[in-house]
Amino acid sequence: MDRRDFVVLGGGAAASLALDPASAFAASGDPAAWTLKQAADAVRSRQASPVELAEACLRRIDRYNGALNAYITITRDQALADARALENEQRQGRWRGALHGVPIALKDNIDTAGIRTTGASELFKDRVPTEDAEVARRLKNAGAILLGKLNLHELAYGGTSPVTYFGAVHNPWALAHQHGGSSGGPAAALAADLCFGSIGTDTAGSVRIPGSYCGIVGFKPTYGRVSNRGVIPLSWSLDHTGPMTKTVEDAAIMLNVIAGYDVLDPATVDVPVADYTRGLKTPTRKLRVGIPRKPYFDNVDPEVTKAVEDAIGMIRGMVASVADVDFPLAGFPAQVWGPEMHAYHAKWMAATPEKYQQATLAQVRRDAAVSLDVYAQAKRDMDVGRRTIDSFFSSVDLLVMPTMKGTAPPIGSPVGGINTPQFDWFGLPAISIPCGFSSAGLPIGLQIAGAHWNEATVFALAYAYERATDWHARRPRLT
Repeated sequence: MDRRDFVVLGGGAAASLALDPASAFAASGDPAAWTLKQAADAVRSRQASPVELAEACLRRIDRYNGALNAYITITRDQALADARALENEQRQGRWRGALHGVPIALKDNIDTAGIRTTGASELFKDRVPTEDAEVARRLKNAGAILLGKLNLHELAYGGTSPVTYFGAVHNPWALAHQHGGSSGGPAAALAADLCFGSIGTDTAGSVRIPGSYCGIVGFKPTYGRVSNRGVIPLSWSLDHTGPMTKTVEDAAIMLNVIAGYDVLDPATVDVPVADYTRGLKTPTRKLRVGIPRKPYFDNVDPEVTKAVEDAIGMIRGMVASVADVDFPLAGFPAQVWGPEMHAYHAKWMAATPEKYQQATLAQVRRDAAVSLDVYAQAKRDMDVGRRTIDSFFSSVDLLVMPTMKGTAPPIGSPVGGINTPQFDWFGLPAISIPCGFSSAGLPIGLQIAGAHWNEATVFALAYAYERATDWHARRPRLT
């Protein structure tokens, strides 16, 4: 693998992409390189069958997963059986939904009935749930085919992914580099075309960090928009579940499927769900964009700064205004997630501490030292912040900044310069989209965030920027 070589799928340049953000994918002879939207359209028009799509992805998994280690479990037989069943349903005129016959994969902390869900931990290495997580149920009902379960930072408790019982995940753009976490497996699988879409979880940036490092789209919805029921928790108060995809349009399609109230999940809120795909083409000319310079642009790698400033320059021509703003500082999320993580794991920590990775074990033990009064005050501050933050958006509609202050570091190095946790704290919708590459060939991410329940507005600007560029269509050269 040569991290300095890119392949822009298809012969067209940015001009063609401005008309169709997925056009570069269409020119590829390998169906696995298609976007989720293209795969779904191909099934509906009978240009490709669910079996053909599943087989295309499985071939790539066979060829590349050994080097990437993105999958923990590959459900080959079940995926092909489901593909044949969905193909038969189509012949009979039955249509399940927007993902009918489209192969996806799930982060391995999302429960799947009859299929082990490990959290990338020895603690759960043989755990087989009897029920699907709510998001898995909705995806199945929409016709998705499950290819398998994807690797992650153990128990989603970290921003890398080498800390896992099943071995480190490798960044497709540079095998010696990490790909971010905790949803590292989904990001690597998408960048390498090992599935058409995935679902990750985000407590402090775990969808957006790997999205930035791997050059794919990672979207975190408003807290309460998507059910967390059936997801191994890190923090009940901060966990978000959201789509990880190749394009913004694909993310909107997946959010349409998984969003909505779940009476059995106390975190979800009964707020009407928009049609996010319809909202993609909402005009952006009236949008007011804020640039939170402090501290989000402090100590940023020069190449990241240039890519993001170039993106802001393009966005300036798409919206009503772009101005520097002072965004309120968040509290200390670790004071909330730490005690909640410890509360969930206390019984196993006491009985079988040896089943945790050493880094995870040490961190959860440190969490036990957070006092109840510190936790209670932090939780209270967070709840108040979530109630009051929307007043900030009376003067701007969206915020734009780097997702990460640097590119993916080598495996074993710490992740630094994170611009993501504050949006989990406030529970705001936020997306990371590709906006460039470093001279070493590593992806750079742009983060766009908005007010509560304004996912459609976030999507609209992200989609407009994506249509004007070709960063999302570049793929690593895999050998």
